[in-house]
Amino acid sequence: MRAPRKEVRGPEMRWSWRKVFNFGPLRVNLSKRGVGYSLGLRGIRIGRDAKGQRYTQTSIPKTGIYQRRYFGQRVVAQKWTLPALLAIFLILLLVKWLLR
Repeated sequence: MRAPRKEVRGPEMRWSWRKVFNFGPLRVNLSKRGVGYSLGLRGIRIGRDAKGQRYTQTSIPKTGIYQRRYFGQRVVAQKWTLPALLAIFLILLLVKWLLR
């Protein structure tokens, strides 16, 4: 005679949500953790996630394959200013123009 089977429960399924707004090369991500943003072109982006961590991300477009590298310590109080974002945007546009 077999012993009664114990019910094994796996991890509970948790719900999450995310909404992405694109404004040209600027991408704003809204999630239940907070707001993140990134700036870049297809295949390469730099940004800050909802936890405040800065990162660079490279990808192979249209495949879902990407690599994200975080750098520095988490600094929530430090925010990117508009002039810094504009400078990065202009540099990326210049690089795109030079590579065509």
